Amino acid sequence: MAAARLARWVLGAFVLGVSACGSGDEDRLKLTTPNAPPAARTPAPAQAAERVTRAERDAITGWADTLRHGHPARAARYFALPAYIANNSPVYRLKTRAQVAYFNRTLPCGAEVVTLERTAHDFVLATFRLTERPGAGSCGTGTGAMARTAFRVRGGRIVQWLRVPDPAQGDA
Repeated sequence: MAAARLARWVLGAFVLGVSACGSGDEDRLKLTTPNAPPAARTPAPAQAAERVTRAERDAITGWADTLRHGHPARAARYFALPAYIANNSPVYRLKTRAQVAYFNRTLPCGAEVVTLERTAHDFVLATFRLTERPGAGSCGTGTGAMARTAFRVRGGRIVQWLRVPDPAQGDA
């Protein structure tokens, strides 16, 4: 029960953080030395951590590629245990490889990574183009649509997988 509350809090904090991005009040968050010449100013922490790491990219693209080729159990190996997922649903804690493989099987579409970008709270926002994939289910009219997911990766494994609405397409 406590884990579910924690997962809901994390998801709420992420949504709040993403919605606050671009508020135009970034100057108050910059860490600078008062009256220092511009060359001596310290960059804001967010600027120093904008890159997606190789481990994050490998985990996200590896999972997507493996699932797209019809291997949900093999794709489950890209997740840490426990992992937290939310696919337009409450947050669920997956404790076993079998649960992660089942989650992967419930996704009707495969996906190709289009972009990966760093967001607030150490998440990586992945934009995918949806594809058909071998196995149960059918992507149908979703094929070719865009979808976005926020990932948190630790130790080269996915620890959080949170579906995010695409502002350009609503909740594709």
